[in-house]
Amino acid sequence: MKNHTVRVYPSKENLPKEDQLAWKLAKITTDYSAPISDEAIDMVINRIIDNASVAVASVNRTPVANARTQALGHPRGNRKGANVFGMPNTHFVDAEWAAWANCTAVRELDYHDTFLAADYSHPADSIPAVLAVAQQLGKSGKDVLRGILASYEVHVNLVKAICLHKHKIDHVAHLCPAQAAGVCALLGLDTETTYQAIQQALHVSVSTRQSRKGEISSWKAYVPGHGAKLAVEAVDRAMRGEKSPSPIYEGEDSVIAWVLDGPDANYTIPLPEPGEEKRAILETYTKEHSAEYQSQALIDLAFDLRKQISDFSQIEKILIETSHHTHYVIGTGSGDPQKFDPYSTRETLDHSIMYIFTVALEDGFWHHEKSYTPERVQRPETVALWQKVETIEDPKWTEKYHAVDPNKKAFGGRVVITMKDGSSVAGELDRANAHPAGARPFIRENYVHKFDTLTENIISTEERHRFINLVERLPELTAEEVVGLNVQVSPDKMPMNTADSRGIF
Repeated sequence: MKNHTVRVYPSKENLPKEDQLAWKLAKITTDYSAPISDEAIDMVINRIIDNASVAVASVNRTPVANARTQALGHPRGNRKGANVFGMPNTHFVDAEWAAWANCTAVRELDYHDTFLAADYSHPADSIPAVLAVAQQLGKSGKDVLRGILASYEVHVNLVKAICLHKHKIDHVAHLCPAQAAGVCALLGLDTETTYQAIQQALHVSVSTRQSRKGEISSWKAYVPGHGAKLAVEAVDRAMRGEKSPSPIYEGEDSVIAWVLDGPDANYTIPLPEPGEEKRAILETYTKEHSAEYQSQALIDLAFDLRKQISDFSQIEKILIETSHHTHYVIGTGSGDPQKFDPYSTRETLDHSIMYIFTVALEDGFWHHEKSYTPERVQRPETVALWQKVETIEDPKWTEKYHAVDPNKKAFGGRVVITMKDGSSVAGELDRANAHPAGARPFIRENYVHKFDTLTENIISTEERHRFINLVERLPELTAEEVVGLNVQVSPDKMPMNTADSRGIF
């Protein structure tokens, strides 16, 4: 890896294209000679399975159903197109709309992979865009593999270096350039075209972080689909020879200067050397529990601590000592009263560690549906205990959160539960059990088990075997087989499976 310094340049300095960050991202994206390890291949397969798991589980949720009906309003007819999660593999829509619908299905439960550093990310949000274009343009499994690894490399390394949330910018501004890079790598495009596509993708994808503040709406699920549509269109535009705003990162009127740290900004971004393997995907981690990633270790800790408490009504208070990000994003440091409101949306509750820790402590399990039902949320004793939870930032946990060494990076915390009689129960956990460095790291068996759990009673046994057997052969799949990388749901299990007349499409 090589570190690259990025700063703002006045127009009169005329920064050469080869020194611009977008060009450097394009260079690593189009380094098609780099080797691919068996580890990386296995992880790509794991993440395709993981995405399919959560997409199928959310197939009948309102945002997903609406995104799907929007996509179905853009059929390809007799032309080859892309598949929509749940629909038959013979039903094609335009690739950008398939990416829109499939990204929404993947993100809806907030239950897939994550990478946390200077900013937040769900790198698997790029996979639906890459797959959709692959299906429409007849690309092979090897092409898909190359595209996904490139998207992860761009995304993870941007997230390591550039903080968006500090400036209240949503993380689609890192995702969309990564999605564009992934599509370019899939198609084997040249560096110049990829450079233009990445710049366009960033330029059009900057949006505010209000989507994750206060009462969080369903837009949170649509964000990666929005990025995917923009990315696919950016690549299409670049392939036609069109140029984009440049330099998109370093320009004096561009993103860093006016949206992020300003004219005096200085970022250091690590990127692979020419010919170096793309391994960023191996630094990412998925979720065992359907809640914001920074809650994963604390859920596991709650399961452990509850064994020492016989009567939850005797709890006086619960203090969670954790990192800056956890405290200010999903903790009491956010200042969001909605995070204590039993009538809040599911999207808000899965970003409230106060709610999450309380329910995990009381129930001893976490479920993507049962843990969020109105009946569960509004249980009087839960509401009472929930109000007793407070978070504080501890520099120790902030340091672990920002550790550069992936073996030292941790997203946990310490919990002190004080009882009414003055006694206390305490414990701490660095990483979720499912984390690569956790107590029970997820392997293929766990990803398949998660798939089976989330798709139970939704898909047939035959469809389950067909999909798993197919995706496990990813590097050798033909273009026709790539079309089958979609989980089909029986029509009776998915009522909203046709376009409707409520909107414009």
